[in-house]
Amino acid sequence: MKKSFVLLTSIFMALCLLSCSKKNSDTTESKEVTVYTYDSFISEWGPGPEIARLFEEKTGIKVNWVDCGDGAQILSKALSEKSAPQSDVILGLDNNLVQKARSAGIIESYKPAGADGLYNGLEEALGGDWVLTPFDFSHFAMIFDTESTVNKPVSLADLARDEYKGKIILMDPRTSTPGLGFAAWTYAVFGDNYVNYWKSLKKSILTMSPGWSSGYGLFTKGEAPLCSSYTTSPAYHVEYGEGNRFQALMFIDGHVQQVEGAGITKGAKNAAAAKAFIDFLITEEAQNTIPLTQWMFPANKNVSLPDSYKTAAPVPETTLSYDASKLDGVVENIMKIISE
Repeated sequence: MKKSFVLLTSIFMALCLLSCSKKNSDTTESKEVTVYTYDSFISEWGPGPEIARLFEEKTGIKVNWVDCGDGAQILSKALSEKSAPQSDVILGLDNNLVQKARSAGIIESYKPAGADGLYNGLEEALGGDWVLTPFDFSHFAMIFDTESTVNKPVSLADLARDEYKGKIILMDPRTSTPGLGFAAWTYAVFGDNYVNYWKSLKKSILTMSPGWSSGYGLFTKGEAPLCSSYTTSPAYHVEYGEGNRFQALMFIDGHVQQVEGAGITKGAKNAAAAKAFIDFLITEEAQNTIPLTQWMFPANKNVSLPDSYKTAAPVPETTLSYDASKLDGVVENIMKIISE
């Protein structure tokens, strides 16, 4: 009897400890949200650190950032973990990548609180089903160094002229959303003739960097007079007293738009914390960090823009459309041309 009593007591205590341990584990999990994103977003000059601080201050939930490199690399990592997700939120996919994420079933649809405060048309650009929630946007453009000796190009076709041989920095469309955006731009303008265009453009490309940060960094160091980026990029230089040396060129072709979004990982361990994070990401408090760190337009229409945007962030007259489902094939053909 004594032995039985001791045995039962031991089992009871073990069960209590297990239960207590599980409760503590659950509590710990609910106080942290793991967010996959790209390098510039969580750099010391990006919006990530301040957004994390404000979010934790408001909710008590800590943000665990995971740097995946660039947008396409975020998607690749999330796809590789589909059967055992390690993230709660995926932040940094855009209108060119959202269909892949949707088709793969790696993101849960969630319409956040405060969605009515977003600019009209942004969610529609991401598919309209709240698989991704928009948090910023801009148009792709070529940024021109006015201190260079080359003339300003006025179209994508101009970039293939001999004058620009070795004068252009692009990003790899397989790893970078700006790289993919430029590829989409050429497809939107030239249609199926994009192959011939890239054959003529190849000589103009100095390098294809793996991501925006490295490519734009080379550009600002004077390695080339032209770089693919955003219409909003020059606002940075104006804001920090560098003047109008770097300018976004408005091409006669029109431009394509990027809308960046964040979504909840399907099977996320901390789904409640993930929803709270998405809700917070589009508040005025969080969105106020976007213009002077992300150098994009904030998705929340109630955020006031700094003066630098009024003088150095032009909005194209024409936004081009294209079939994003064709971009895999477009990129494959482009990279064959580049490697030849």
